[in-house]
Amino acid sequence: MNDLGFLLAVVASTFVVVDPVGTLPFFVGLTSEFSPEDRERILRRAVLIMTGILVAFTLVGRFLFTAYGFGFPAFEIAGGILLFIIAYDMLRGEIGPTKLTHADREDAAQARDEVAVFPIAIPLLAGPGAISTVMIYESSASSDALGISATFIAIVIVGIATYVIFRYGQIILRGLGRVGVMAMTRIFGLLLAAVAIQFVLNGAIAIIPQL
Repeated sequence: MNDLGFLLAVVASTFVVVDPVGTLPFFVGLTSEFSPEDRERILRRAVLIMTGILVAFTLVGRFLFTAYGFGFPAFEIAGGILLFIIAYDMLRGEIGPTKLTHADREDAAQARDEVAVFPIAIPLLAGPGAISTVMIYESSASSDALGISATFIAIVIVGIATYVIFRYGQIILRGLGRVGVMAMTRIFGLLLAAVAIQFVLNGAIAIIPQL
């Protein structure tokens, strides 16, 4: 895969697993009573935190493999299984606001200054699936500088896209409607399932010759 193809693959996969369209209704609902200024501040902080978390795990991913003594293929299989579980939930329409319990939502509503961190940035945007995805792609780039850079560029692109989608969330929701949002979430879920299976296959192909 060339560098442009790799970049597009990382952008598409990360965008799908972050799923800003699927989590948009929750963001709009949680911030509906805030002033436009507060909503903008929460949005910026959430996107920056999400981007920072994904960049951080991309940077330390290889060191984690060394520190804990497991190989990349094993992590790729584990990450693929995790992504498939998330994709399955998306296909069933159980992703987004349903990631949180009723108590979580009440706590978040009462602590406005913390809403950007929890639950919006974590776990709705930068959840385990997104973290696993960027770590896998960065590690798969080996020592290729352009390939490694593509992962970081992809994270920034997804962050910008998330900001735009959330910034104009109410307009988007009026246009898509609940049915439209659910349809988009299921489409993303199907795409993510394909990515997850490919991760598992890649890991298995790498491990089998060693058995």
